[in-house]
Amino acid sequence: MLSRIADSLFWTNRYMERADGMLRCTMTNYILMFDKGVSNNLSWQHILEVFTNCEEEEIEALKYNTEGALYKLLLDSNNTDSLKVVLGKARENARGIQDNITKEVWEQVNGMYHAINAPQLEDKLKGYDALETADLFCKESIMYNGVTDTTMPRGLGWSFMNLGRYIERCFITLEVVDKFFSLIDYNIEEEKDILQWRPMLLALSGYELHLKTYRSSSHNENALHQVVFNKDFTRSVLYSLLRISKYLVDVLQENNTEHKDAIIRRFGRLLSQVEYMDFSTLNKDNLQDFFAELKTSLADFSNLIGLSFFSYS
Repeated sequence: MLSRIADSLFWTNRYMERADGMLRCTMTNYILMFDKGVSNNLSWQHILEVFTNCEEEEIEALKYNTEGALYKLLLDSNNTDSLKVVLGKARENARGIQDNITKEVWEQVNGMYHAINAPQLEDKLKGYDALETADLFCKESIMYNGVTDTTMPRGLGWSFMNLGRYIERCFITLEVVDKFFSLIDYNIEEEKDILQWRPMLLALSGYELHLKTYRSSSHNENALHQVVFNKDFTRSVLYSLLRISKYLVDVLQENNTEHKDAIIRRFGRLLSQVEYMDFSTLNKDNLQDFFAELKTSLADFSNLIGLSFFSYS
């Protein structure tokens, strides 16, 4: 497979996963902002910090401005991570590899691109149609995942697509989790109510699983365990890394890159940081550093993938 093709497959899925993660967080925050029981301290600040390139002053001005935050997150072309920009990048990648993806996958990406560029969309986000509009894009994102899963052949292209998906998912989970734990100054010993973690778990589509899985009242530790270490939670850090491991093996079996040993060693260290971490040793003194080290290791691994397979210099 040409490196150009592999690159576009990888980034098409990364951008679509980024769009999906941002939409889940946006929808959750939008709905909970109306729930007076849990939204006393809830704002758009953490969402804007993760999914925009705004300076502190702009985030401060937007954090309680729902209309402004929605525009910044969904439609602002000056925000490099807005839904409009991300879908544009996904479509540009998909457009050049139409022979390597199914017609259904292309049509789904193309359809979402045209929907986010509809001229009347900005007005809808200013009124009562905002929730319905955001929900529609969430459903279209889920549709993309379903269409991709049911129509794409399980070859090398599929492996590159899923490397992109799970690397991006891992980044998003780490960023979201880091933001929420920073709200309690990473002090997991000072117990918080489950309502403290409800926005985070809903944003990662894990609240229902949490209620069914964790029975103790140690809500801080339970939330941390689920989003980082729970192998059964599809958006946990460990689950994402294990899926990366599977598709990395598939890719390396068909590509004898000169960086093969370096990739294996670097990813092995990254996976070990989570899989063999003693959960009981995490505390206020080291939790922030733990998240920072994981993000750095994941970024280094992602860069090495680009260097090895996509001819990045």
